[in-house]
Amino acid sequence: MTVLKEGVTSPQGFLAGAVYAGIKTRPDEKPDLTLLYSEHPCNAAALFTASTLKAAPVLLSQKHLGDGTAQAVIANSGCANAYVGDQGRQDAEEMARLAASKLGLADSDVVVASTGVTGQAMPMEKVRIAMPAITLDRAGGDSFARAIMTTDTVPKQAAVAFKLGDQEHRVGGCAKGAGMIHPNLATMLAFVTTDAPVESAFLHKTLQEAAAASFNMISVDGDTSPSDTLLILANGAAGGAMIDERSEGAPLFGKAVETVCVELAKGLARDAEGATKLIEVEVVGARTEHDARAAARTVVASPLVKSAVYGNDPNWGRVIAAVARSGITVSEETLSLFWQGTCLFEQGHPVPFDKSAMSAATNQPEVRIQVDLGMGRAAAVAWGCDLTEEYVKINAEYTT
Repeated sequence: MTVLKEGVTSPQGFLAGAVYAGIKTRPDEKPDLTLLYSEHPCNAAALFTASTLKAAPVLLSQKHLGDGTAQAVIANSGCANAYVGDQGRQDAEEMARLAASKLGLADSDVVVASTGVTGQAMPMEKVRIAMPAITLDRAGGDSFARAIMTTDTVPKQAAVAFKLGDQEHRVGGCAKGAGMIHPNLATMLAFVTTDAPVESAFLHKTLQEAAAASFNMISVDGDTSPSDTLLILANGAAGGAMIDERSEGAPLFGKAVETVCVELAKGLARDAEGATKLIEVEVVGARTEHDARAAARTVVASPLVKSAVYGNDPNWGRVIAAVARSGITVSEETLSLFWQGTCLFEQGHPVPFDKSAMSAATNQPEVRIQVDLGMGRAAAVAWGCDLTEEYVKINAEYTT
């Protein structure tokens, strides 16, 4: 498998483009309206927010994806089109209609995704005016990734190439998200594309498994949004035999999708609002994968752990306390803890260490914490960030 420095238009047959429509109120934030289009019909699968109050674009996209197919995405930043009643439904439908008309598709072939401020109506007149100016091409993946950014500081993109026999296939993706991020699909928009021909049921299964190992294993602040969307489109443009669960190439395709999703998920955690450090928490020696994931997610979401990492304070007791409240069975006598590769707690006993040296080791762009539960062979990794004053400032001034 080869890692590529590309995004959603890396696979064959995918085009994208974006414009500044004025949905974002600050003129330096552009573009903010974007299209992703496949030249071929796609099998599609998606996962959406677990919120019981879903944004209008999510509800419409769920409906449009009911047949397991799609061919285009219209997305915007600056306005989430959430919590605005029936007007939100009408606006989401119009956005799909405008994109479908431009691309020569049926409305139901278009997925709609919106992100930004909630409780405000979509400025549809601006969307109508800007739509004709969007130009689609293979180089448009970067513009697409930038157009969905809100408080993100950099676009998140990833792509890989892999071979099945003599046939090369690609998987590409992009994502946005910097705040309101917590395990359970996080708070984000994420789009994955592939030119491999993939059977619909297997595509959905692959996406679920990739999300479980990536986007559901990150946390920034414990909040979730009404707009979370993770979509995968498979257009089969590269040719080759259909990939399904029984195919020889199924594991390799699954690994390719997971690789892209993990890279995007880590990018979201690294670029979290106000963050200065990426935190990686690995839990090993768990009885089950469920236990490993629950413990890793709880540690990475802990405000106390996040604050300690920000302050370069190797306060390892906070990690153990988080594991102990994660809902899994743990034993102090079998548990060991490593902070930046140094053992600080071993099977029930604190290990003496040089606090100044460990503080210096924590003062790095990435901080790795490993917990060995000593109870089994299952493992999981979660990612998060430190908690800083800048996070409070960004969210205290978000709409003002």
